[in-house]
Amino acid sequence: MASATPPVQSAVTVTQQPKGKKPPYPFYLGGVAATIAASITHPLDLTKVRLQASGDKRMIESIRKTVRTAGVRGLFDGISGTWLRQMSYSLCRFWAYDESKKILKAGPDSPPWILASAGVMAGSIAGVVGNPGEIVMVRLQGDFAKPPEKRFNYKHCFDALFRMVREEGPSSLVRGMGPNVFRSVLMNSSQLASYDFFKAELLKTDYFQDNIVCHFTASFAAGTVATTICSPADVLKSRIMNASGPGSSSTLGVIRSSLASEGPMFMFKGWVPAWTRLQPTTILIFLTFEQLKRVVDWKRGTL
Repeated sequence: MASATPPVQSAVTVTQQPKGKKPPYPFYLGGVAATIAASITHPLDLTKVRLQASGDKRMIESIRKTVRTAGVRGLFDGISGTWLRQMSYSLCRFWAYDESKKILKAGPDSPPWILASAGVMAGSIAGVVGNPGEIVMVRLQGDFAKPPEKRFNYKHCFDALFRMVREEGPSSLVRGMGPNVFRSVLMNSSQLASYDFFKAELLKTDYFQDNIVCHFTASFAAGTVATTICSPADVLKSRIMNASGPGSSSTLGVIRSSLASEGPMFMFKGWVPAWTRLQPTTILIFLTFEQLKRVVDWKRGTL
């Protein structure tokens, strides 16, 4: 009778282990989190694009100019393009990053280069998938900074897509794809990978637990890293995508003309508004993402 007891205990242990293993989260959570964050920080992103693509010199002056010419509502010009971009690019990058980590067998204690490699893989895919949305977002945001005769005057993101194909051909949807994919690779290998890295390192200390304080600290560090690494590609992307004349979309041509007129520091033009925009965006994305995961856990009963 006594010898029958251990097998029963072992069977109980085996049945308990699968219950503790959480199923994968919905693939769209990252896209939803990014859309919420980008909607809140849209005025700062709008100002960053206009600084990079127009003659505006300072962030505050650019904001005042927008409010003066279009009212407070003007700070949300092109928000439909932002939504399109987030639900294509950001949704894809979060999904691809998780899948890439599975392929590379990356875990919480993985070295930074493994996480960065997963970010490179995700960025390569998301940069291609999200390129049309990226162009639409940049054009919608930068339109009112141009003289009236040079504006695209798109009604919304779908009108922009249809008119681009009709007026400029399908190839217009891949305009600036090189710099955009390059920036996407930099962004995902810096922002997503560094967030995972900083979060894991913070949780190893005695001062942090897996809560909002840890998420905020890790995302703040990730936002600063990502802004600095992505600035050159971000500037090039904005200038190329805003160009409309023949021969004006050449990456080398934009680099040569910008170097000749502004010097090498043009690659960091708009860094402060870019940091000011990306920092709260990064924080909001990851805080929202972590909270959405908690909601999913709560609904599943695995919290």
